Amino acid sequence: MTAPVLDCAGLGHRYGRRGPWGLRDCTLTVPAGGVVAVVGPNGAGKTTLLHLAAGLLPATEGTMRVAGAAPTQRLEQIGFAPQDAPLWPHLRVRDVLGIGAHLNPRWDAGLADDRIASLGISPRARVSALSGGQRAQVALTLVLAKRPELLLLDEPLANLDPIARRAFLASMFEACIDSGAAVLFSSHVIAELERICDHLVVLAGGRVRLAGEIDQLRRTHRMITGPAGWPTTQPPAALDASSTDGGVAAHQRPPGRGAGHRAGAGRRPPPRRARPGRRRTDL
Repeated sequence: MTAPVLDCAGLGHRYGRRGPWGLRDCTLTVPAGGVVAVVGPNGAGKTTLLHLAAGLLPATEGTMRVAGAAPTQRLEQIGFAPQDAPLWPHLRVRDVLGIGAHLNPRWDAGLADDRIASLGISPRARVSALSGGQRAQVALTLVLAKRPELLLLDEPLANLDPIARRAFLASMFEACIDSGAAVLFSSHVIAELERICDHLVVLAGGRVRLAGEIDQLRRTHRMITGPAGWPTTQPPAALDASSTDGGVAAHQRPPGRGAGHRAGAGRRPPPRRARPGRRRTDL
């Protein structure tokens, strides 16, 4: 069995000695070559989890390992792109790539140049003149050219229109297939996730509410609905229940399946993913 590229157990981070907890009791794994989506409302802990994985925050409790060691000892193997994709707006694309080459000993200049050319982005263009989708692609190129084993993307689709989202996901999918990198990315764009993801992690209130292989989760979890006022108590094994227009909807999980289920734990390497742009018929 291939060792997981990321493994955390009881992981938590508190902002300040008496501040709020951004994440608590997080236990999950990211299999090598897997694509894992992290979803949840604002303040759920998504960015905290990614920053912990990138070595930008220390763990207040629990442990996190990237390729068997602390994230700070694996920085050359981690590629991280924050949501705002800071890219020095007055520089040209070729200069941004030059900085990447200078800072990363494993830099693949051929990959970076070929990818920028394939996307139709001029190396002479200034970052400030690029569209939101192009800037996101340049940021992704920066982290891919590091040749990381773990790729961390914080809300990469947030500022993109639907067409740019699909193009970004397609290129990310192809790049990860070519490199074999595992991907952990947060997103609010739920409708697009099924196109490329193997695993799903749902965060709320700084805790993992659901984690596992997408196909398995869809087979074993159900949404049940009823009239207003039903049920008088929370349904058995329900993760949550909420009011809808004229009724109630509850998300039900199978008995004995706790929220701490480890995504990908004890599983074989992830199955072949569907090609981008084609909706998976089994999702």
